[in-house]
Amino acid sequence: MMSQRRGIHLDQSELLCKKGCGFYGNTGWQGLCSKCWREENQREKQKQIQEDWALAERLQREEEEAYASRQQKTQSQPSITPFSKFEERKTKEKSSKVNTVTKFFSPSTKTPPKKDVAFDAHSSPSPSSSTSRHSSVDSDHATRDFIDFLKPLKSGREIFKQCRAFTESMVYKRDMGADELSECVQDFYQNLSDRLHTQSKGSSDHVESVMDEVEKYMMTRLYKEVFCPETTDDEKKDLAIQKRIRSLHWVTIEMLCVPVDEEIAAVSDSVVKAITDVIEMDSKCVPKEKLACITRCSKHIFNAINISKKEAASADDFLPTLIYIVLKANPPRLQSNIQYITRFSNPSRLMTGEDGYYFTNLCCAVAFIEKLDGQSLNLSAEEFDLYMSGQASPHWPPSSGASSCSPGGAALTQVHQRLDLLTGLGQRQDRVMEKARKMESDLIDWTDEVEQKVHSVLESFSPETQTPPATTAGGTASAASSAIDSDNVENEHLPPPLQPQVFAG
Repeated sequence: MMSQRRGIHLDQSELLCKKGCGFYGNTGWQGLCSKCWREENQREKQKQIQEDWALAERLQREEEEAYASRQQKTQSQPSITPFSKFEERKTKEKSSKVNTVTKFFSPSTKTPPKKDVAFDAHSSPSPSSSTSRHSSVDSDHATRDFIDFLKPLKSGREIFKQCRAFTESMVYKRDMGADELSECVQDFYQNLSDRLHTQSKGSSDHVESVMDEVEKYMMTRLYKEVFCPETTDDEKKDLAIQKRIRSLHWVTIEMLCVPVDEEIAAVSDSVVKAITDVIEMDSKCVPKEKLACITRCSKHIFNAINISKKEAASADDFLPTLIYIVLKANPPRLQSNIQYITRFSNPSRLMTGEDGYYFTNLCCAVAFIEKLDGQSLNLSAEEFDLYMSGQASPHWPPSSGASSCSPGGAALTQVHQRLDLLTGLGQRQDRVMEKARKMESDLIDWTDEVEQKVHSVLESFSPETQTPPATTAGGTASAASSAIDSDNVENEHLPPPLQPQVFAG
């Protein structure tokens, strides 16, 4: 009896935030949504600050007690450092610690003052020298598009000044960790969104459209600075997942129970488009555009499932198919793109909507690929290890239950039947060729045998009785004629030559 396939199942509740807020969670945020993650992160940092202060105060008390003890032992000697100066020094050190902690959790102050920008139709922002080194055609187009979008807005000038100042200040924070850079960007998004909501008096659609343009402008200019920064191990993760997917090249559509029949032309076309879209994600600079690639890929997947099953696709159908598409595509810099979207996308887009849903599923698919084992594919541990090492390849013999998993099972059975037929035809062709060569050899031997018999007959055949030479006066001519004809061995069956007749006169 065949073992029951475990399959790939993901409850929809697993896509939501672990805090139960109703928004989509993310593996990069430990299963929390961006809002809960930031709140949790802020609490952790506040707790760390309090612990640091408690430690600093304890060390200060120990220092004061040690100093008082030394003062009691040296009362007879002149005081070296007055106690008032010690208190002054202690106050300065404490103030320095406060400033250090404050600077650590505040934007960098190294940014030079900015000049105001003329915000009209005939001017463009003059970037600073640091930013100009990283400018490109894309960033120039993004700047012009952003200005054109903000011109009709009443607060457009102020929004542009804030965004420009923030992007230029981020250049001086390139040595910060990726989490700190993400926090700075997310804080800016949150503060600007709150101000826009206050100004627009609840018009959320207008605020979202403005925030989309803000994200496009900022991330186009900051892409080289914040995508796969050197302070992270994103590149190492990219190489690891790429190697992992390559080692899983033997995984078939039947192993994952993918309900897609690629023999249908429309389904095959949708699969190719889905692969193209997920690969194209790496060519985009803006998080929104990367998410759009994921959304288009997912819609092509749903279309392929709907055509194959001739009914609406379910979530249990979608995730295995998405895993299959990722395995076939092996997208470049997959982990870097996921981390970039997680860190610098507008948080509201990841928390709700179809973009957030599809992105969360992609994160789950990648996590599944990283933890894929034999049990997930209904294989034993020994078989899985052999396939991963390349020592063997999977063989799926035709079986009556092959089609029970997906419509592709019947297709696989048909493929194996055709392979068996081709193998049989090849064997029959070999037998025909062998017999043809034998027949050719027999024909040559028969021809040689016939030729030998003919020559033997010709050599043994005796010519008919010849007329003796005449003794008449013309005997000399008759003998000569006979001698000539005797050499004509090829015409042995001809009648004897005519003998000349001599008439007496």
